[in-house]
Amino acid sequence: MKNSADRHSARLALEAARNTAGELGQHALDEFAAGRLTRRELLRYAGVIGLSLAGGGLFASPRAHAQGTPRGANATIRVAHLMPGGAVDPLTVTDAGGLALLNQTGEFLINDDEHSQLQPALALSWQPNAKGDVWTFKLRQNVKFHDGQTFGAKDVVATFDRLADPATGSAALSVLKGVLSKGGAKVVDEHTITFHLDAPNGNFPYYVSSDNYNAVMLPANYAGNYEKTFIGTGAFKLESYQPKVSASFVRNPDYWGEKALPQRVQFSFYADEQAQILALQGRQADVMGTFTVQGGSGILNNPGFKVIGVRSSAHRQMHMRNDNPLFKDKRVRQALALSLDREVMVRGLFKGRAMVANDNPFASVFPSSDMSVPQRKLDVAKAKQLLAQAGVPNGFDVTLTTEKYMEIPDLAVVIQNAAKAIGVRINLKVESQSLYYGAGTPGKSDWLDSPLGITDYGHRGVPNVFLNAPLTSGGTWNAAHFRNPQYDRLVADFVGALDVASQKKIAGQIETLLLDETPIIIPYFYDQLIATRRELSGVRFTALAQLYFDRAVLAA
Repeated sequence: MKNSADRHSARLALEAARNTAGELGQHALDEFAAGRLTRRELLRYAGVIGLSLAGGGLFASPRAHAQGTPRGANATIRVAHLMPGGAVDPLTVTDAGGLALLNQTGEFLINDDEHSQLQPALALSWQPNAKGDVWTFKLRQNVKFHDGQTFGAKDVVATFDRLADPATGSAALSVLKGVLSKGGAKVVDEHTITFHLDAPNGNFPYYVSSDNYNAVMLPANYAGNYEKTFIGTGAFKLESYQPKVSASFVRNPDYWGEKALPQRVQFSFYADEQAQILALQGRQADVMGTFTVQGGSGILNNPGFKVIGVRSSAHRQMHMRNDNPLFKDKRVRQALALSLDREVMVRGLFKGRAMVANDNPFASVFPSSDMSVPQRKLDVAKAKQLLAQAGVPNGFDVTLTTEKYMEIPDLAVVIQNAAKAIGVRINLKVESQSLYYGAGTPGKSDWLDSPLGITDYGHRGVPNVFLNAPLTSGGTWNAAHFRNPQYDRLVADFVGALDVASQKKIAGQIETLLLDETPIIIPYFYDQLIATRRELSGVRFTALAQLYFDRAVLAA
């Protein structure tokens, strides 16, 4: 009887969804009914196109707020946080230390939550036109910035004009370039806005969500100097900020939604992971953000702490400069990829808290990924054969340049040792992040100039940025100097596809092409981890390392 009731509930939910679904929504529901979309894939896709699936049963919401004010509220939550890499500014921030501070006071149009599903935030709904090149957003009313200004459509336009303007130095251009140009956001009325895109884009809501961490909403009259105010609309507001030392945020009593449970959240900045862990072990902190399995061995199995993980698309990307004589022949690139034992990496570097990758950006967390493409595996004999065919039977010498960040130096050693088996002799050059990325010096970057390098890529909710910025011919992060017109066309087709079935079909073609060309090596996608004291509960975090403390409770 229970199974019959469940099926009846699912049918009712499906019918309720169809009553409000447009053409794209109907197609998604048809694909789900035919068994070509899983429940998770349907939920993800429904969030993208703004389709309501709140009918209960099969479509029950994954998240519910606690009722009332629990014991342990009104506390001060102490965070051992990685020191921001530079000035904290929504326009320019790119590092995990800085971006997690933005969402303490700032909010986005949409939240890409800890389950990688889109949730309404300052936008209540969003809908594309039939072509997918114009998206209409309805905004939440009665929202105020911390200085008392009312939030509305004009603020959204100003925020995205700033982010999309090449003259501002916006870090979000890596996301918005070719997608949304300055002037593309237009006011319809005080609480309605349309985005007129450069080209059709089936995943556009992710570009204006928390997945684009630079896109926190700022007032239209914002004039810079963010660290003085941390102006926003969020559940906390700035109490104090001392660069390289600390930050403190207090409950916003005028917040439009549920008031934050903690009275205060205090961030203390530390230079490295070990210092953060020592603060947690010494009870000087209640929580620390992203940490590595290797560095966190002292708390991973300690019953006094909770380690929480979420699957992500975060990964390491080893580029081989396709225009360099060493790597111009794709057989050399394939050989290096075949020298790696990815399963050993997942076990050794992450104790299983990662997923094997296949030298393309399509992680298993993306509904659009085609997981049927054969997995590349260790094959030393084949690698040696390819090197011989490429004219380097005795291998060669090369320097691998990378950054001192999380497990990357260890990964570099693993690759160095693996390459020895096929005769490739790798010298390691491990630099500080500021040096590796050029310390902001235009035209100077060891990352983009090195013949062989490993770069960190944080999580994204959809693969679009990973496909564009590091791999298209004009990509801003194209350290591999990969230029392939067929690839560029496939990516354009993928970005313009409005339904997940079409995206998955194109994804398979992209994955197959990248396996053949091998401009980059992506060995794994790792879980994002945070650690808290056992007494702390209610902390939410995303695979992008954003931390949310509004529902946090610290037991006495």
